[in-house]
Amino acid sequence: MRRSIPLYALTLAALLAGSSAFADSSSSKSASSDPVVASVNGMKIYMSDIQRDAQSLPPQAQQLPPDKLYPLLVNQEIDRKALLIAAKKQGLDKKPEVIKAMQHAANMQLENAYVQEHVAPAVTATQIQAAYNRDYAGKPGPEQVEARHILVKTKAEAEKIIDELNHGANFAKLADKDSIDPGAKNGGQLGWFSKDEMVPAFADAAFALKPGEYTKTPVQTQFGWHVILCEGKRQGPTPKLSDVEDQIKQQLADAAIQKTLDDVRGQVKIVTYDDKGKPTKQPSATKK
Repeated sequence: MRRSIPLYALTLAALLAGSSAFADSSSSKSASSDPVVASVNGMKIYMSDIQRDAQSLPPQAQQLPPDKLYPLLVNQEIDRKALLIAAKKQGLDKKPEVIKAMQHAANMQLENAYVQEHVAPAVTATQIQAAYNRDYAGKPGPEQVEARHILVKTKAEAEKIIDELNHGANFAKLADKDSIDPGAKNGGQLGWFSKDEMVPAFADAAFALKPGEYTKTPVQTQFGWHVILCEGKRQGPTPKLSDVEDQIKQQLADAAIQKTLDDVRGQVKIVTYDDKGKPTKQPSATKK
């Protein structure tokens, strides 16, 4: 069984952002390209520190005008430096639990830097294009279904709607009247979708129908109870690179992270212990 990837929750977005931030803070810069923007008791704060902080913000916050964002980030760095000075004056950096936490944080940074160093070469434009050419180019897209649905709160409501359909009621009119899904009020129309675009229970039911059929029993998901009408099926078109680029990046990053973890584990001796401190039996190594 493969291990989960990765244990410290590296996502592709965080990976790329972290890699960029690391480059900004680690590369040698002249004073003119990385000016000092403030100092606290002589501890200098550089423009690269502000750039790093900006990159770590949520996308919405990054959209703030520079004249508003800049002073906020500078003051944040000043606060951090002032807190650091106060903590050291109080001797908190000598407390064993703080030392341990600081070492843990430093180790995490080093671990992430190692992963970034080994993953970045696997997620290049050339690699992305090659994966697209291999997995998508010239191949039909996934099967798609065109469907309508009616979403209600209870199974009894869904069964009542199915009974009305059995007696000749119009699906679209019932959807407009009874569905609680605000995104499908146009007669419950969902348009074309592939199986992986819907939650499993809904997708399984929709793809099991033939064009013109509706579900004879209610379908439950976390959103409520559904009645689904299949209006058509088709083979989806070949996706454009832009449509699947993020998915390819994530797949390449996941594979590179897993390979990195496998490689480093193969270079060390691992011993695990049970809750009583006794060594546990290690799985035998298998040849790859």
